[in-house]
Amino acid sequence: MPKFSWEGKARTGGVQKGVMEAPNVESVIAKLRSQDIVPIEGKIKEKTGFNLSMDVQIPGLGPKVTDKDLVIFTRQFATMIDAGLPLVQCLEILSTETENRTFCTVLASVKESVEAGSTFADALAKHPKVFDALYVNMVAAGEVGGILDTILTRLVVTIEKSVRLKKQVKGAMVYPAVVTTVAVAVVTVLLIFVIPQFAKMFKDMGASLPALTQWVLRASDWLTDWGWAYILGVVGAIFGVFRAMKANPKSEMVLHRFYLAIPVLGDVIRKSAVASFTRILGTMVASGVPILDGLDITARVAGNRVVEEEIMRVRQAISEGKTMVEPLRESKVFPQMVVQMIGVGEQTGALDAMLQKIADFYEEEVDDAVSALTAMLEPMIMIFLSVVAGGIVMSMYLPIFSLAAVITG
Repeated sequence: MPKFSWEGKARTGGVQKGVMEAPNVESVIAKLRSQDIVPIEGKIKEKTGFNLSMDVQIPGLGPKVTDKDLVIFTRQFATMIDAGLPLVQCLEILSTETENRTFCTVLASVKESVEAGSTFADALAKHPKVFDALYVNMVAAGEVGGILDTILTRLVVTIEKSVRLKKQVKGAMVYPAVVTTVAVAVVTVLLIFVIPQFAKMFKDMGASLPALTQWVLRASDWLTDWGWAYILGVVGAIFGVFRAMKANPKSEMVLHRFYLAIPVLGDVIRKSAVASFTRILGTMVASGVPILDGLDITARVAGNRVVEEEIMRVRQAISEGKTMVEPLRESKVFPQMVVQMIGVGEQTGALDAMLQKIADFYEEEVDDAVSALTAMLEPMIMIFLSVVAGGIVMSMYLPIFSLAAVITG
């Protein structure tokens, strides 16, 4: 269908511009008049040429749309809608003021779709990499209920809290991973570049070497000769695991079960999953999204296949006429306290408020769990580094001490 650029005068007296898909000029004029916009004669022209939109944008070009970009856009958009500005005008203003060029292109495409007659939610759904199922369905509920500004404000809070939770869990994982990587790198450098110098010296001296020193020298020889194969093997194993996860959902399920079974860290992941589930579902229920749709969307954005499976099991039970509590009682992911509070919320008709209270509680629990994990890992990692580095140093100096004792004797 061809696209037409247009200019017209709004009922308030201002001039508006835009692009609209329509079969002909007459359809454009009719659609503008239905929106209380008087077309300016001679300003409706068919657009020609190639238009680079987000859907055909070459991958890798342009910056990625971040959660921060989405939060800023949603907050500003909610303010504009609350002030009474038309939807198309809000999108036009924000698309020109957004610093992220990729996001600017997306918003321009959304504006064109809305001008062509699509609902705002349908226009957002055309860009799933930017606006996920949660965002689209919340906006759809807001459009139907006439409370789009309220829904957008709730979305901002939900996105901000979800981002904060992700950062906390990632922080809990990144710290030990970084320190362990540095420790392995230091030990590798010692074994490949430093220990061989000592080995040559010991060979020239003809000294009798202790068992610890012999073990370290053998490790150094092996790493020097086969270190490249070891690195390639580790990289290949990691790549193979990720390929297997993408090719076989069962492999991903096994890995995600392993995440939840890790001591201490698994508890952080479980609590963050509970907080995210209750926060998102509570927001959707409060916004008027049907419970079955809310559970379906919440499962898709869970981030863990085990949690996703549990939520879908709850959804299936509700579709069969059961309450949420019945399947949750059998769950190994959701604690009994959560189950009991959800049961109270169902009975009193205040499920959305109860879910938000659970989310607040478990977000604080994640804070405490991350702090405890960091406090526990710091001394453990320091002890590990001290033992490894100290053992290597000791293994190199033991023969020297033995030689010194022989010479002194």
